[in-house]
Amino acid sequence: MPKKILVTGACGWLGRAIVEALLARGDTVVAVDLVVPPAVAARAAGEPRLIPEIADLGEWPRVLRLFETHAPDAVIHAAAIVGVVQAADVPLAALRVNVEGSINLFEAMRSTGVKRVIHVSTEETYGDFLAPVIDEDHPQKPLSVYGLTKLAAEHYGRVYSRNHGLECINVRTCWVYGPHLPRLRMPRTFIEAALAGAALHEPTGGDFAVDQVYIADTVAGVLLALDKAEHRFDTYNVATGVAPTLRDTAEAVVRAIPGARITVGTEGPHRLGGAILSAVKGALDIRRAETELGYRPRYDLQAGIEATIAATRAGPS
Repeated sequence: MPKKILVTGACGWLGRAIVEALLARGDTVVAVDLVVPPAVAARAAGEPRLIPEIADLGEWPRVLRLFETHAPDAVIHAAAIVGVVQAADVPLAALRVNVEGSINLFEAMRSTGVKRVIHVSTEETYGDFLAPVIDEDHPQKPLSVYGLTKLAAEHYGRVYSRNHGLECINVRTCWVYGPHLPRLRMPRTFIEAALAGAALHEPTGGDFAVDQVYIADTVAGVLLALDKAEHRFDTYNVATGVAPTLRDTAEAVVRAIPGARITVGTEGPHRLGGAILSAVKGALDIRRAETELGYRPRYDLQAGIEATIAATRAGPS
């Protein structure tokens, strides 16, 4: 049966993909963000099941009014200052958006009787991976402002679940990529250089391995968590279960665009944005999501890169 879902961060890159997936299956979406871009406004003008709302999650009265006005059946919480480099640049803003905003959301749910929220979380809550493949019980010792704020949001959700009967479910994903990724990191940088016919050489980090998830798989995992009738766990890794290296990623781009000159050096660690030392990564064990949610990633690295290239060539959506 179609439902009314409130999506925070609904005009962001991942949020818009979640909104479109919900609309495609017949749900009504209350799309909450700081601004409503013209493309979203135009989409809403022709789609009565899309209800855009402007709201800052840091403003408690406005958040409460959203729930009182729309009475959603559930929430997908994708609003955040996303990324290690981005959050490090504005640590107080990241605290306000990622933590205070989440608390206001949980409190509004408690006040209006909305029970379920799917919180889009991150592998950054783990800090350094202690094994090549890690599951949801791996220690959480974040090494970044971003990871710290997302872990705080997870824990606040657990408090609200215990004390107020909410269902705060965390979907931890890892290095999501795909068409029109808004951040300048691989594989976007590799693909854009290759399409432009330009050589690109990353001097370090070739052996850096990390699970990379095509955006459609992330969206699928979020919706499966939303739809599950009863949850035995409050957290799921939604990724691919394998960890290609940066060199593997460059080679995948070259296979997809013959003649591309994309190379990565092996010496030295990987630095995010060329400055911040990355935590040690690897693959996320996705067996819990497979067993409990029926999650199956559809895109391996090569297929995801080829889909990204096709969409990049086609231009903005």
